[in-house]
Amino acid sequence: MTKISKWSRGRGGAGAFACVLAIVLLSPACKEHKVASRPPEEEPPRLASVLKMGDPKIEPQLITGFYGVENGAWRWAGKQFSVNLLPPPGAAQNGGKLVAKLTVPAVVIEKNKSVSVSATAGNVALAPETYTKPGDYVYTREVPASALIGDVVRVDFALDKAMPPAPPDIRELGIIVLSIGLEGK
Repeated sequence: MTKISKWSRGRGGAGAFACVLAIVLLSPACKEHKVASRPPEEEPPRLASVLKMGDPKIEPQLITGFYGVENGAWRWAGKQFSVNLLPPPGAAQNGGKLVAKLTVPAVVIEKNKSVSVSATAGNVALAPETYTKPGDYVYTREVPASALIGDVVRVDFALDKAMPPAPPDIRELGIIVLSIGLEGK
């Protein structure tokens, strides 16, 4: 006989042996479950071709010149503002269109009389457009395929005029942006 069987028979039999064996075998298992758990890893945000300014998921693609979301749908932009956009499928071969939905508020026209918007997609300068009346507009420009190569396209916008900060508002206000996107041809 082995020492374990003599011990188990002399000290309470098979039941005691089973309890000791269970404790010994389960102790390492319990320790394994006490390993510090890591929070679930989040997927990196996916780039979008079209940015709707009210969507909080687009924040990483707003590079500069934007203020917080207002009315859950739009943002003021300053005199210069930039975004990163995902080129749409086939754009590196066929080119695409830059489409920016914007609003020129009455206060901007009252103060500045007009505002011109221009953009650069990749390294290609796009023609400006001048607005002399308040209202909703769509700035649309063809973008050549050469500017849409790669995983991301930086688009820089510039206004010829913006309203300087006026206390208590410390923001430089240019236009209101509703969405900016690249569309395939």
